[in-house]
Amino acid sequence: MSLQDKYASVVSAAQSAGLSDLSVQEQDGVLYVTGKATNSAAKDSVWNALGAIDPSYTATDINVDVQVSGLAAGASLTVATDESNLNIRQEPSTEGAIVGKAAKGETVTLVEQSSDDWWKIKTADGEEGYAYARYLKA
Repeated sequence: MSLQDKYASVVSAAQSAGLSDLSVQEQDGVLYVTGKATNSAAKDSVWNALGAIDPSYTATDINVDVQVSGLAAGASLTVATDESNLNIRQEPSTEGAIVGKAAKGETVTLVEQSSDDWWKIKTADGEEGYAYARYLKA
């Protein structure tokens, strides 16, 4: 079974969500699905399709990178982790020191979309740093 067959529901969800710049490529045994969503519901539909196949998102043969485009600084975001708190880091990397945490369901403020993967946010308590964009919902 090819990776595109294995993850057909994820690719279909991306197509149905109307992602722009949708790219599906297989390289070195990994399926890469990338694109830009106009809203967080479209992004969530792709992640939900992956979650139906792999609830813990531990698959090493797929890389999903769907970003919500066009959010303005000051936008309210909701922390959308599965169960745990979201780490807020000093720099946009998992290697960055953890400077705070935001609870599941907590509302934070977007400071800037620093990159496709990492957004600078500020909590209601004033903690500011970088969080993985996958766990932030507009």
